[in-house]
Amino acid sequence: MTDLIYEQPLNEKIRSYLRLENLAQQLQNNILQDQQHQCFYPLFSLAELVERCDYRTEVLKDIDRQIQQLTQISFQQESNSEHISQIIQQLKTLKVPLHNPQRIGSTIKQDRFITALRQRFNMTGAYCNFDLPQLHFWLGQSWQQRQQDIQFWLLQFQPLLAPIMLLLSLCRKSAEFNQIQAKAGFYQGDTPQALSLIRVKINADQHCYPTISGHKNRYAIHFVDFNLHRHTHSTIEFSLATCS
Repeated sequence: MTDLIYEQPLNEKIRSYLRLENLAQQLQNNILQDQQHQCFYPLFSLAELVERCDYRTEVLKDIDRQIQQLTQISFQQESNSEHISQIIQQLKTLKVPLHNPQRIGSTIKQDRFITALRQRFNMTGAYCNFDLPQLHFWLGQSWQQRQQDIQFWLLQFQPLLAPIMLLLSLCRKSAEFNQIQAKAGFYQGDTPQALSLIRVKINADQHCYPTISGHKNRYAIHFVDFNLHRHTHSTIEFSLATCS
């Protein structure tokens, strides 16, 4: 079996970023492969999250914070200065669309086809052609046409998703994985610096998964036996990355 990576956000902002990233990846998968009406759940969820909260201010703050940190690092590590400069320029470029006064995802909200589907999509089993004839018609279009539609819908959120995905990538790269042993299936740690994300990598052959809890400077990891549905008392070998 392969290694699996589990991630646990330690603040609400990273939790929101990870949810948005996950929905964007689901939509992207629907662009790469025809999965019929499965694209609409991540699309509607993405639209709802963006409508509920305007993330732009927080993202702009995070971009500025990253630019400042990377600028300081470039002075200290001259060998990586060119690569760091490229990331800084990328961050600056991603700031520009966020200053657009138009609300992100507003085009989706005004789309009559999307609005009609969204109003009825939460009904149990409401995928029949007598419930949603417009969906039946859309599914009858060529895959190429539907692919273009999904790409267009995802594009409406890119001003927000692109910087978030880069910020998450930088967060993950802020810490390397280190080999750890969890005695009796338990491990805890603390750090003087505030953490944003805990990442656990474990081989599926160990037949357990981690449940992770924590806040800022402290965290705890319990390993649960998948078959027994309870905490394992075995020594578990895993890799840990604590990202700031």
